[in-house]
Amino acid sequence: MKLTPLDIQHMVFKVRLRGYDRQDVNRFREDLAQAVEELIRENAILREKLVSAEGQLAELKRKEATLTQTLVSAQGIADNLKQSAQREAELIMKEAELKAAELIREARQELTDAQHDLSELRKQRLLAIERLRSTLRSFERMLEIEEGDEHQPDSPDRPEKFTEGFRR
Repeated sequence: MKLTPLDIQHMVFKVRLRGYDRQDVNRFREDLAQAVEELIRENAILREKLVSAEGQLAELKRKEATLTQTLVSAQGIADNLKQSAQREAELIMKEAELKAAELIREARQELTDAQHDLSELRKQRLLAIERLRSTLRSFERMLEIEEGDEHQPDSPDRPEKFTEGFRR
């Protein structure tokens, strides 16, 4: 049975001989009624606080769930970004390797071409040296002929015009 402060205040005790002092009982009932009323008010306040705290707890649990979902989502995005960056890095590396291979191939081709050009230049040099030697030999023979003609009296076979150009 739940008692209210009014129940306590309206409670009437039977009077008997040698019973309790009425004023003391009435005073006690009033004090008791006030204490119960205060406890009921305190209990109501505590219940309101409990409801409020439960509401806050529910809100915090919702926020926690949202935060957890956000963290999981962020972790997923971070993993995706990491995988994407790794794939992109691999593509860049492959492109760099292909470019390097192409540059090496081009450099080797240029080296081969340069070696071929060098070989051709060496051949041309040797050919030019040989032509120069041949020309020098021709000139040497002509000089020998010229020197031989100077020691001999004027011969009719002597080509004057040819040697005049070299005397100057």
